[in-house]
Amino acid sequence: MNTRPLAEKLRPSSLDEFIGQKHLVGEDGPIRRMLESGDISSMIFWGPPGSGKTTLAKLISNYVDAVFIGYSAVGGSIKEVREIIEGAKRNNQEGTFEALKKRTILFVDEIHRFNKAQQDAFLPPVEDGTITLIGATTENPGFEIIAPLISRSQVYIFNKLSNDDLEKVIDSALKQYPKHKWDEESKNYIKALSDGDARKIINAVQLVNNYAKDINKEIIEKVLQKKVARYDKSGDSHYDTISAFIKSMRGSNPDATVHYLARMIDAGEDPVFIARRMVIFASEDIGNINPQALILATSTMQAIKMIGMPESTIILGQCATYLATSKKSIASYTAIGDALGDVKNIDLDPIPLHLRNEVNDVVKDAGYGKGHTRYKWLEEKKGKKVDQEYLPDNLKGKKYYDFDGLSET
Repeated sequence: MNTRPLAEKLRPSSLDEFIGQKHLVGEDGPIRRMLESGDISSMIFWGPPGSGKTTLAKLISNYVDAVFIGYSAVGGSIKEVREIIEGAKRNNQEGTFEALKKRTILFVDEIHRFNKAQQDAFLPPVEDGTITLIGATTENPGFEIIAPLISRSQVYIFNKLSNDDLEKVIDSALKQYPKHKWDEESKNYIKALSDGDARKIINAVQLVNNYAKDINKEIIEKVLQKKVARYDKSGDSHYDTISAFIKSMRGSNPDATVHYLARMIDAGEDPVFIARRMVIFASEDIGNINPQALILATSTMQAIKMIGMPESTIILGQCATYLATSKKSIASYTAIGDALGDVKNIDLDPIPLHLRNEVNDVVKDAGYGKGHTRYKWLEEKKGKKVDQEYLPDNLKGKKYYDFDGLSET
């Protein structure tokens, strides 16, 4: 009996058999060009689960004359990595003739699992050419991989597999089960559950086919029990979804807003986190053109703390659609940002004397508070012209708050 996992049976043996990531391995793809040239540099593969990172790394071993070592950072240790590096040094030094030397390609899956101090161990062997490193990660390398390692590697972004790609994965998997029958609804259902993850499709096909030969949606639901998770609160999907949510509100699109809100709610996102972002949005993107927005957003955050889920879903939906459909102004947000920039970057002149606090006779004699008009508007109402400067001398005439220019009409 062949007990090899289906995923292993389906691994491609050439780039032409590889599914997806045409921007990397297609006819003019940079990785294909690199392999064809034979000059392999260190790389970081960044993309969602099941997008082909490990599969492509293993494929590379078919194209290069090198010792290829696969290693997972999950449960691994830097001690083991150092042993691999020492072996790579021996491979590179072995033999008298240059032709007998072998370079080592080290593939580290889930490289972000090593902390930044541990990642330092890769720097010297990468820099001196002892190893060519290929790291795979589902996390943003800008946050999880040390900058020196990124600067010595080329980062390649893997996209979630397209609908056509997923169709090819299913067809390839089902060829291993010629006596099984799947209807189109079942195929589409598996694709929907996978959320672009080829590995989930392959594992699901294997599980379902081990249960029955005539497959329909009801059988799939029975075998798999629940929908495959689409959203990882600790991963990039978390940041991408909240980003889409904010940008949809900013774009005054309530339909997209509630869609991304629903994704977060369905995934079990902390409702306080969502509400907190809406409070910030109400001030940053709506501001004084509709001050009620900040009041509503703050009340929303207080209400969900009192009410809890699932009822808070209604409150979040009300606030989100209100913010999305409100007029927008970035006048106050821009004003404080520009003012902070000047405070940090400009050698500021002193505060004008007439604005200073005349707390005692000493400072009064020095001119503190002299000539200050307390209520300018009141004097002007009486018909008096008040010419009073409030900014330091080197910022006279500076305009930070441009309500008309930076507000939706």
